[in-house]
Amino acid sequence: MIQCDPVATHARFNPRARALVDLESGRSWNYAALDRAVDRLAAWLVGEYGPGSAQRVATLARNCAEMLILQLACVRAGCIFVPFNWRLAAPEIEALAGDAEPALVFHDPEFAAPAAAARALPIAGMLALGEDGAVPPAAARRGFAETTTLLYTSGTSGRPKGVMLSEQTAFWGCTNFIHGNDVTMHSVFLCDMPLFHTAGLFAATRVPILAGGAVLISRGFDPQLTLERLTDPALKVTHYFSVPQMAATLWNQPCFKPESLRGLVGWAIGGAPNPKAQTERFTAAGIRITEGFGMTETGSNFGMPTHDPALLLTKAGSCGLPFLTVEARIVDENGNDVPDGECGELWVRGPSVTAGYWNQPEITAKTFRDGWFMTGDAAMQDSDGFFYIVDRKKDMFISGGENVYPAEVEAAIAELAAVGECAVVGVPDERWGEVGRVYVIPVPGRTITADEILRHCEKRLAKFKVPKTAVITDSIPRTASGKVQKHVLRAQAISEIGAL
Repeated sequence: MIQCDPVATHARFNPRARALVDLESGRSWNYAALDRAVDRLAAWLVGEYGPGSAQRVATLARNCAEMLILQLACVRAGCIFVPFNWRLAAPEIEALAGDAEPALVFHDPEFAAPAAAARALPIAGMLALGEDGAVPPAAARRGFAETTTLLYTSGTSGRPKGVMLSEQTAFWGCTNFIHGNDVTMHSVFLCDMPLFHTAGLFAATRVPILAGGAVLISRGFDPQLTLERLTDPALKVTHYFSVPQMAATLWNQPCFKPESLRGLVGWAIGGAPNPKAQTERFTAAGIRITEGFGMTETGSNFGMPTHDPALLLTKAGSCGLPFLTVEARIVDENGNDVPDGECGELWVRGPSVTAGYWNQPEITAKTFRDGWFMTGDAAMQDSDGFFYIVDRKKDMFISGGENVYPAEVEAAIAELAAVGECAVVGVPDERWGEVGRVYVIPVPGRTITADEILRHCEKRLAKFKVPKTAVITDSIPRTASGKVQKHVLRAQAISEIGAL
């Protein structure tokens, strides 16, 4: 049976190499120590639930080293790791727990364990469980393609979807990222992204572990503290992952100095389309950003070539080329390939793609066609083979018979130096069916008016794409991973318009 255990491998080949640092507590593990910690916890899990039990073991906790150690221990014990999003409301967490039915939840004291969990323990005491030197039986592990992690996606409505991930999908998704982002055994990742999200758990954490590098786990994103860590010569950070909104926040910090970040090997930006203007700002400043695309369901799929900054500017707005093990198509509503330059739905397949959704075979069947995963993203491909994520299909709206993709409008608005964040949604309109409404958060210390925003759009966009209204605000609803909650914002917009 195929297996892959990078911690065990690196513990033999390079036992004293730094593997894991918990920045909050200052604790650190080399690969030999990490291997022992994972074994001890895995042996305890086997003692509690039996080998290969597939019991769900959950967390409800902020980022900490224990979460990574628990995931790795679940793999060796044959359990399934389920990190819950602690930012959700209590009823939402109960819904996730009701679906996963965890046998055990490790939690921070500030979070009440869900009632659906059979058992709850404090995560702070997790590493003291079991006996030092204990080793789980090798046969406890589940198959390479069997589920070892459940990640719940931040859906807009209906029943939550638990994405089933295996060590096979983890290996190939992380391998794609390694080859696309110049990751080696000397790499040091700073992880600010939440560990209940694929970007934090896999792209920023399991990637360096697979490569034999090191991961520094922070409690969470803090602009000032993050900048200090990225530029601290003692930490030697080489790689960072953020969503575009985090990158914009860091750029707009008063203490931001581009020259201090030119030593980064790669700053990966993903999770949403990166505005072209932001790509140009970072690249012109000499910061080596690496743009790409991935999903919870598919792992890392695309990336821009890292060796040519000029190409990054030429292809600004692109998520790049398919990675090593990824096949990609852009199709019309009938599943037929569309010509270069035309918009359609992105389909992907490969060994990094999920087998489906936990307890939801009907939705799984609707999401796959002939082995292809239908992403739900509107995309296009240029004549050089570079892919562009236009927007989520469901976020598109139709104005006067024309398709409007909010991401394209947002990219134009992001060109304005005074714009910190922005989000566009479609709202009902008697004349045009739907029109755009944009919400803008100005850069701290800067001002901008609605008229300035709309006039800029009129100069840069076709008339049907120009928002009808602009709202200056101080907050935009987002998921824990930084994605704008367009359904929440649209409901807010309709309510505001109705109140006028």
